[in-house]
Amino acid sequence: MAKKDYHNYIDGRWVPARSGKTFENTDPASGEYLGTYPRSSPEDIEQAVDASVKAYDSWRKTPAPHRANILARAAEALDRKKDEVARSMTREMGKVLKEARGDVQEGIDMLQYSAGEGRRLFGHVTPSELPRKLALAQRVPVGVVAAITPWNFPLAIPTWKLGPALVAGNTVVFKPSQYTPESAYHLAKALEEAGLPPGVMNLVYGPGNEAGTPLIEHPRVDMVSFTGSSAVGQGIGQRCAHLGKRYHLEMGGKNAIIILEDADIDLALSYIIWSAFGTSGQRCTAASRIIVHKAVIWEVTERVVEATRKLRLGHGLEPETDVGPVVNAEQLEKVQRYVKIGIDEGAKVLCGGQRATEGALSKGYFFQPTIFGDVKPKMRIAQEEIFGPATAILEISSVEEAVAVNNDTPYGLVTGIFTRDINKALAALEDLSTGIVYINAGTIGAEVHLPFGGTRGTGNGHREAGLAALEVYTEWKSVYLDYSGTLQKAQKIE
Repeated sequence: MAKKDYHNYIDGRWVPARSGKTFENTDPASGEYLGTYPRSSPEDIEQAVDASVKAYDSWRKTPAPHRANILARAAEALDRKKDEVARSMTREMGKVLKEARGDVQEGIDMLQYSAGEGRRLFGHVTPSELPRKLALAQRVPVGVVAAITPWNFPLAIPTWKLGPALVAGNTVVFKPSQYTPESAYHLAKALEEAGLPPGVMNLVYGPGNEAGTPLIEHPRVDMVSFTGSSAVGQGIGQRCAHLGKRYHLEMGGKNAIIILEDADIDLALSYIIWSAFGTSGQRCTAASRIIVHKAVIWEVTERVVEATRKLRLGHGLEPETDVGPVVNAEQLEKVQRYVKIGIDEGAKVLCGGQRATEGALSKGYFFQPTIFGDVKPKMRIAQEEIFGPATAILEISSVEEAVAVNNDTPYGLVTGIFTRDINKALAALEDLSTGIVYINAGTIGAEVHLPFGGTRGTGNGHREAGLAALEVYTEWKSVYLDYSGTLQKAQKIE
């Protein structure tokens, strides 16, 4: 196949890496070559940051409704190419086509939502303690934002960062995962087509240690927004704290679906399969624990295993495929390693547990959807994020125990609970210590107008999406306008 070369997008131009170095993008389901991308170095980062710094003053002074109009046009540009972008996403990261379409749609939705904020960006007006004095607070942009994004939602997650950051008046240097570079290209093209001024958004490709680290450490980058693994995120947080930078981290999850004795089992089953194995379990919101009341655990276990065995592995572009590959060999090895950890701890593999190698599957990174049984809450497979097509079933005897087991992990992103008893649901809602709770629904399916994020090791207290996103990408400026014409001393000083 003829090579297709892509470039960085810096200061409104598509340019190769200054070193001339490149890396290749391949299909994790087949190994097929998809394109060549620049392997950026500190020199490329310097060029991108310089463009962002130069564009910042003009962009922050552009009226917010005009900034918003550009985001709205970018959403329209993506909508016109939705199927093309979704298909390219499936080829480069493996998720099935219907999920890829959902990823693109979420990106469209986020850009539209962010555009709506361009006519609000609300501040505060409050009564002054002194006469003839106006007291108010307004939002102002942070400055140059480094947006570092993962491969599992390669279009939606970047828009969660770029949309709010840009509408608030920041400029951005965007570094996507090296495993999903084409999705980032499509987003950058949509913004370019929409008329985003040069330098306002700059796209640089490359591995994290080569492109991400110099971007994080650049002295003219004012803020870092990162979504990815907890280990990398914690390192970024430590580095940013040392450098005195603002930072926003979205990291891991060890999410659970709780099934009480009065749950609608048919409904719960459909959500378990979707939440555990959607995107091959490669979601921070994936249900990697199923916490089940002892009165129904045998029925739930039997039916979940039966449904899991029926899932069809294959290329995500094939309409009959239920579960695609994991993204790369490293992820495949990680899932296999956790299967061994689970067995060594005393858990039972009820189905799956191995790499899938039959037929065409041997060409890709496929792992059989896996269910663990006999899992105890303190086992590593019930505490650590596997990030693959594997989930663990745990037994509890009360809603109180379910809540306690749910909360007892290093993460606190999302919980789903199934019950027909509204009193139990509301009592659990009060005590579940995750940032997101679903009642009679699974753990995946965030909506862009509500805050997204979690507690404990899931992040550092910030949220994405909804109005909360503006808190990440803005500072508060308090303004006092005294029109009394006299000296007024605060706090009743005579």
